[in-house]
Amino acid sequence: MPFIETGDRTNLCYKDWGTGKPVVFIHGSPLSSRMWEYQITYLVDRGVRCIAYDRRGHGCSSHSWRGYDYDTLADDLAGVIDQLNLREVTFVGYSMGGGEVVRYLSRHGADRITRVVLLAATTPFILKTVDNPDGVEKSALDQVRAAQSKDFPKWLGDNLRPFFLPNTSPEMMHWISSLCLQASLNAVMDCYRAATETDFRQEMSAITVPTLIIHGDADASAPLELTGRKSARLILGSQLRVYEGAPHGLFITHMDRLNKDLLAFIED
Repeated sequence: MPFIETGDRTNLCYKDWGTGKPVVFIHGSPLSSRMWEYQITYLVDRGVRCIAYDRRGHGCSSHSWRGYDYDTLADDLAGVIDQLNLREVTFVGYSMGGGEVVRYLSRHGADRITRVVLLAATTPFILKTVDNPDGVEKSALDQVRAAQSKDFPKWLGDNLRPFFLPNTSPEMMHWISSLCLQASLNAVMDCYRAATETDFRQEMSAITVPTLIIHGDADASAPLELTGRKSARLILGSQLRVYEGAPHGLFITHMDRLNKDLLAFIED
């Protein structure tokens, strides 16, 4: 697989398939770019160029010790855009990847970006604070990180079932789990802290590019009322599309609907 070298000499493994206007996929943590295979296969066959890369510490990219804050991750994304000389880009950011999209726009601007999709994103702000009273208590978030640090494979197994639907095959769940287990433990824990404790509210209100927000109303990892609906209210003119009964893993459980919605938005 080809690699892109970042400013701190971290190597990002990427794939670049198809032709036409580019779509850049940013995966969730602790997944890798392979989570997008069912979307990329569909879109490339319909004339879309698809680029996906492994975040540092995930998949086959360098497992650096540091750099799991959103500024660094957004700069990594900018490196992908710049080194591949991409223009008229559509971003598709999943889960914590939605925050990378938002931070990219606030740090690097939208000159090369034409559309944004936030898919089951953890934006705008998960942590409970005085001005975010319906957020999640920090003590609960700390408990998650403690469980991850003690036995990450068990934590992953305990939380796998709500990620899917009852009819999701055991083989599919095993495949997704295997992708997660490729991430380094310090990347998993640092990314979890960044995704749950970073406040994107002010940045999101400044987004002006056409934005589609797709979220499931059965998402246990990023509950719709805490994330998707708030994101839609912050981004003026954005579209919110709620998938009834969809969990966090809607890129698998609702892939047919999602693929068609992505293609329609890209071609609009």
